Amino acid sequence: MVYTRKDVTTLTATERRRFVNALLEIKRRGVYDEFVRMHINYYVSDGEGGLRTAHMAPSFLPWHRRFLLDLENALRRVDSSVTVPYWDWTRARSKTAAPWTKDLLGGNGRASDRQVTTGPFAYSTGNWTLKENITDGRFLTRDLGRAAAPIELPLKSDVDFALSDPVYDVSPWDSTSTKGFRNKLEGWGTGRGSTAWRTHNRVHRWVGGEMLGGASVNDPVFWLHHAYIDLVWTRWQQRHREHRYLPATPPGPGSKQYRRVVARKEKLPPWNLTPDQLEDMSGVYRYA
Repeated sequence: MVYTRKDVTTLTATERRRFVNALLEIKRRGVYDEFVRMHINYYVSDGEGGLRTAHMAPSFLPWHRRFLLDLENALRRVDSSVTVPYWDWTRARSKTAAPWTKDLLGGNGRASDRQVTTGPFAYSTGNWTLKENITDGRFLTRDLGRAAAPIELPLKSDVDFALSDPVYDVSPWDSTSTKGFRNKLEGWGTGRGSTAWRTHNRVHRWVGGEMLGGASVNDPVFWLHHAYIDLVWTRWQQRHREHRYLPATPPGPGSKQYRRVVARKEKLPPWNLTPDQLEDMSGVYRYA
């Protein structure tokens, strides 16, 4: 059965409650923190050696597609009615409306320490204690819009800019690629500060707090954000049907990207799947 992922602003009160309860249950069971650890482990940057799969590489999109599916399957084992909603930040731009409501993800962090004190993921509830990649605090933090150095969420025009590029990705297959859909969506730009944070990356910066690093999964908004990124990829695939994931073949021994990126039909760690197998999800889910 194909199921539907909905816009978070359209969820009913019951759908909101069931989604939150499923998240809290997998957190209670210790399953959720396994996802946090996995994202930390696979956050490998350009400057590090070895294979890059989750970020700064062509496999950014299929890697997170499968990661999101694994989380969704964990939720659906708790409650089969649950799917991960998406947050379209080109439209839902308020700091107080969905998804930042008390019955969903809670609101912004307080000014003193950015601790989230409202909603089901507030530390005071006892249900959402951070355990992975923490320093002083064990509580969820946010700084929506960056109070000290404000930035805005990406616009529809930013998404359209990425969608208009018919080529999936280009050499050098990393964060410096200035052409290709993948990096225009992932958002590694040139320059310093906020000008270098685009599209997907800018949203992480706008939310702030836990969303700033490899442990960004500690904030449940991670999943709503990436569901929308996956939706944008789905739209790109529908718009450019003759174009596929690139590179089609692995970079050779003479390339700086030799054994550093995953080609279309190579296995995508940690799963026994290839980007090729993750391109068509029409038999699993659809977007409302």
